[in-house]
Amino acid sequence: MSAHPDEGFLALLVQRGHLDLEQARALLPELRAGAELDGLLTGRVGWAPEKVLLLRRTRAGEEPRLPGYEVLGRLGVGGTAEVFKARDKREGGRTVALKILSARLTREAAALRAFVREAKMLTELDHPGLCRGFGIKKAGETVFAVLEWIEGQTLLELLEQRSAPLPEGQALEVVLQVAEALAHLGAAGLVHRDVKPGNIMITPRGEVKLIDLGFCAPAGEQAAADRATGTAEYLAPEQAVGGGAADLRSDVYSLGATLFQLTIGRLPFEPGEDDDVLRQHVMERLSSPELKGHGHSAHLRYFIEKMMAKEADLRYQSWEELIGDMRAQVDGARRADFKGGSQGRGA
Repeated sequence: MSAHPDEGFLALLVQRGHLDLEQARALLPELRAGAELDGLLTGRVGWAPEKVLLLRRTRAGEEPRLPGYEVLGRLGVGGTAEVFKARDKREGGRTVALKILSARLTREAAALRAFVREAKMLTELDHPGLCRGFGIKKAGETVFAVLEWIEGQTLLELLEQRSAPLPEGQALEVVLQVAEALAHLGAAGLVHRDVKPGNIMITPRGEVKLIDLGFCAPAGEQAAADRATGTAEYLAPEQAVGGGAADLRSDVYSLGATLFQLTIGRLPFEPGEDDDVLRQHVMERLSSPELKGHGHSAHLRYFIEKMMAKEADLRYQSWEELIGDMRAQVDGARRADFKGGSQGRGA
């Protein structure tokens, strides 16, 4: 039996979270028997004809149409949302980013609450190192946040593009800017809980922006007992254990893992199954023979080993302490470069 022409669209509705797989399978026999899919979606699933028409026009949301915005293209996709570049017709045509919650998650109360919480936090936090938020909106069944559009790329994209680590000085400057943004979060009583190169953007002017506050929570908030919160490759030991609570020192650890990757060019622990990576963060000492080699300063090794100490009490205990140490190193390196450059030009 040949496939019905609309089976591809039905599969797209499932893929994009508008229909459950069981619902789609229940429609297949009638669809293959000659029934029209639009009629099945209205008669059997209970959708309004206007909803079916909109999903047709937008390819199930792949090409969203939102009142007041001209969508210019997709910027990225994550586990919970897609981000689109758009022009805000009501705000002088400014360019913004629209973060659209997955259709499936709009029907899950906990996920919807977390999305709304993140959007509200971004409107209340004001720091040049954080992505600004302009509010949360709903158009029909579509829930989306309006965010600052940041020109540039994530650090992860930069590393993949370079196929090589960053120079130590550049990496320290980047991490210093991230630490300042995290200090602002900390002053508001918040922990990011998902610091990693994929959540850090760098603009063509070298400005650094921390993005994605989806896991952000009040310091000390207990994680679910059956899971770790964040991304396995960067989790502090206390986060890697289900039910653990995170504080600023957890973000310090994740930022240390980020600094390691930026300067060494690999993850601190070998990637693999999440459970094995989490075990390594909890049980195994950091092995970093590359840090002892030519081209890396003793200061860099000190920062990484202190930031990634297994025991939270051995890490930096405040952002002010970390920023002070790192700024002194960065400023000292700048002065040394300037003097060396001046002497070279006079030779």
